Amino acid sequence: MLRPTLQVEKKLWKKGFKRVVGLDEAGRGPLCGPVVAGAVIINDWRTFLRRRSVLPNIRDSKQLSAKQREYFYKILTKHPAIKWGIGIVSEKIIDKINILEATKLAMVKALKKIKADFLILDGKMELDLPIPQKSIIKADEKVFSCAAASIIAKVTRDRIMMRYHKKYPEYRLDLHKGYGTKLHYEMLKLYGPCQIHRKSFNI
Repeated sequence: MLRPTLQVEKKLWKKGFKRVVGLDEAGRGPLCGPVVAGAVIINDWRTFLRRRSVLPNIRDSKQLSAKQREYFYKILTKHPAIKWGIGIVSEKIIDKINILEATKLAMVKALKKIKADFLILDGKMELDLPIPQKSIIKADEKVFSCAAASIIAKVTRDRIMMRYHKKYPEYRLDLHKGYGTKLHYEMLKLYGPCQIHRKSFNI
C-alpha cells in the first residue's frame, strides 16, 4: 500500500513555490448529492515538518475507515501549519454542466479560501486558472497534501449526506452516502428519485 509523502511538495518548495496546494474531490460517482473538493496547503512547512506527529499515518480517504477519517479531519483542520478550503457544487449544477466540470468548479471554489502559487491535482485534471499546476495519477495515494484534501472533502461530504438522510430516510443515505449500491438501487425502484438525485446520471 502506498504511503503519501511530502516528496512532491519538497521539490516544489525548493524551486521557490511556497504555497503548494494539494486538491482532491469526493462525490464524483454517487447517484445523488453534491460533489465536494478539498484544498490543502502546508502554510508554514518548517513548523509542519517539526510537528508532524501522527500525520505520517494519513492515507487516501478511501483507504481509511469513517472513524479514522474523522480523527484525521480534526487534526488537519486544527493544525497550525495547515490551511485548507472546501468547495461544494450541488446536484442541480452537476446536472447542468456535467460531473467533470462540476468537479473542477468545486476545486476552484475551494481555492478561493486560500492563496496558491502551485497546484497538485489528482488524476488527469487541469483547472482553467493562471496558476502552475501538475496532475499526478493517484496523487491522493502518493502526495501528502492531496491525501489530506481527500480526507477533508470526504468527511465534509459524508456529513452533508447524513443531514440528507434525515430528510430522505427511505433511501438509507446513512449507509451508502449516495453511491450506487444494491440497496440504493432497490430503494430507487421503490420510491423513485428524490430532489437530490442527479437526473443526468440516468438513474
